[in-house]
Amino acid sequence: MPPEPAPTPARRAVSPLDHRLEAVTGHDIDTLWAYRDRGVLDEPHARLVDQHRELAKTQTGVTFYLRLLGCLSSGEFDVDDALFTRIDRTVAQLEETAGARDAAARKVLAALEPIEAAAAASMPGAKPLSMDDQAALLAIAGGAKLYEHLLTGRLSVTAASGARISHAKLQRLEDAGMVVRDTGHPVHAGQPIALTDAGRAALLATRRTPTTQASKLPARSGTSPSTPAQHR
Repeated sequence: MPPEPAPTPARRAVSPLDHRLEAVTGHDIDTLWAYRDRGVLDEPHARLVDQHRELAKTQTGVTFYLRLLGCLSSGEFDVDDALFTRIDRTVAQLEETAGARDAAARKVLAALEPIEAAAAASMPGAKPLSMDDQAALLAIAGGAKLYEHLLTGRLSVTAASGARISHAKLQRLEDAGMVVRDTGHPVHAGQPIALTDAGRAALLATRRTPTTQASKLPARSGTSPSTPAQHR
């Protein structure tokens, strides 16, 4: 039989907790990792990102063994004792990696929930965001600048994602205290715009649901906490 494929470098694995980190911080995961590398995060957020990196690493392992298991069961190989041995070994490795993934997720939750609670407490009774405002804040969270057209003098916001936000929308978000401009930069060159703590909390309030309050992780399909996995 051909040798088992080795893991290859891939994009960062997506975890089920990514959206919660992005909602509470106002930044996408790649930006948070970059900020951690540059040392600009405070201690709670740095610890959160460190735990999330471990979660992403274990999620990559789970994905690899799932794909390997699918390859082994695809019908490409002869059905013999050697195949059964490889399948059993892969299932055991998948179970071990999934256990490590679940443990890493619990550590992420332990670091994440105090940050979520602090963000929610900073805006008690805040009005829900409209879908339009939410989309604008999400675009700004990924990086955005206010530009003035040299010929027309028209002001507009361009986000790193390519999204455009009207100046009127920016003014409303500024008046609400959800975003802030870096006026130390000339507007014709682009003034960076960032979310305030209030803006991040508003995003969190719109993106959280009652189920995200719980710290329990969903059980893996086909297993229960009291039933050990069976191996050949």
